[in-house]
Amino acid sequence: MPLKCILSVVLLGMLAVVTSAAPAEDAGSAPVISRDKDDGYRGIWFTLGQFSEHGDKYSGGLGTYTANHVPMAIYSPQANKTFFVYGGAKQGKRYLLVMASYYDHERHTVPRPTIVHDKGGVDDPHDNPSLCLDEQGYVWVFVSGRGRHRPGFIYRSRQPYSVDGFEQLGQRELTYPQPRWIEGRGFLHLFTKYTKGRELYWSTSRDGQAWTADQKFAGMGGHYQTSHQRGNLVFTAFNMHPGGNVDKRTNLYYLQTDDMGQTWRNAAGDPVGLPLADARNPALVRDYQAEKRLVYIHDLDLDRHGRPVILYITSADYKPGPGGDPRWWTVARATADGWEYTEVTRANHNYTTGALYLEDDGTWRIIGPTEPGPQPVGSGAEVAVWTSRDEGKTWRKDRDVTVGSPRNHNYVRRPVGAHPDFYAFWADGDPDKLSASHLYFANQAGDRVWRLPYNMADQFAAPVAVERGSPPNEGK
Repeated sequence: MPLKCILSVVLLGMLAVVTSAAPAEDAGSAPVISRDKDDGYRGIWFTLGQFSEHGDKYSGGLGTYTANHVPMAIYSPQANKTFFVYGGAKQGKRYLLVMASYYDHERHTVPRPTIVHDKGGVDDPHDNPSLCLDEQGYVWVFVSGRGRHRPGFIYRSRQPYSVDGFEQLGQRELTYPQPRWIEGRGFLHLFTKYTKGRELYWSTSRDGQAWTADQKFAGMGGHYQTSHQRGNLVFTAFNMHPGGNVDKRTNLYYLQTDDMGQTWRNAAGDPVGLPLADARNPALVRDYQAEKRLVYIHDLDLDRHGRPVILYITSADYKPGPGGDPRWWTVARATADGWEYTEVTRANHNYTTGALYLEDDGTWRIIGPTEPGPQPVGSGAEVAVWTSRDEGKTWRKDRDVTVGSPRNHNYVRRPVGAHPDFYAFWADGDPDKLSASHLYFANQAGDRVWRLPYNMADQFAAPVAVERGSPPNEGK
């Protein structure tokens, strides 16, 4: 074929790729509307496929994965509903559907969940969603992309306080979405871009459609972050990946902003210049790299003094098994004199993840999979409640939440403004082999657990109260 013809074919092929990748709104076509329902609550099962002597790096029921997708549940007093999102599984198979639903506290029912976005064959829960509610009650779903080869998507509900239909408003490069609505100001969105490793960015928007330019705030080889919000204050804890290697994640950092990202400060209130490029900087909480310890961040909040408290696991090895021991569930708390640290209890796995609650009566609470599970070497475990009455200095186990389970429970998530009857939200799954994955929620005390219906014959159903030690019935 002549060179001129070859060039023409190549150019036409490139044009076709660009055209097919363009978002619908750019092509001038009708907006994407999502209103399809699924007939039950089935979480995605996933394996990373990185095996060593003691099993997979992580696997199991990961519908509420990762700790870097926040929030995944929000209680609305106006609607008296807890809205939530999760990574669903099409017909219980390894096929990811981005799902949204709610629990009606008055009626004690859930509707059939809405399929917000069909990932088209992707089975990876890194593409799970995050959730936001604006001051008018619209439900926003930020669908994570993956790296630079799968885009993220932004959806808004068609009606306030409703999950019956969603309109796609944007397509962007974003991973690990963490959207926050600031009343009267709009969105402050923290997220990750795969620029030079997993680097941290933020952007703002008044309406969720027009966004400011992405601004980097951490680029020290790569990072994982978990954020939270109190009023106008948005705060984040993150680690770093030396040389861009996620298996060497270490160090603990903290930053906060109360002016939509215009100024960032450390826990002492000192302004910090961004983007961070040096591992030793004013945001550094603890140099775990010097201690040869890895850091896996779970959750954070502010205490009654307005000081940050961070929950995470430390480990000696990225691989599962005894080489990483001792692994510790750890709480770092800022004080007037600096940071203090408490090792709460031993952890079985780097990716066994729970939630932190700092309550108005002074109780500090952890709800998470801390107890030996049916698959003891894999990620996840049995869920328990731990409390502290002295601002995190000492902890005791109050209650076993799950007992005698057939599958490990993992990624316990804290709803924003959590209602006492829907205080923690998670999924189960067998980390050793492909299994069904159920979704659960528990009350504040941890003495009542409900399972969302795996199959639904009607449009609404009541969650199933879980008897301790009773195996789930996949038909209910």
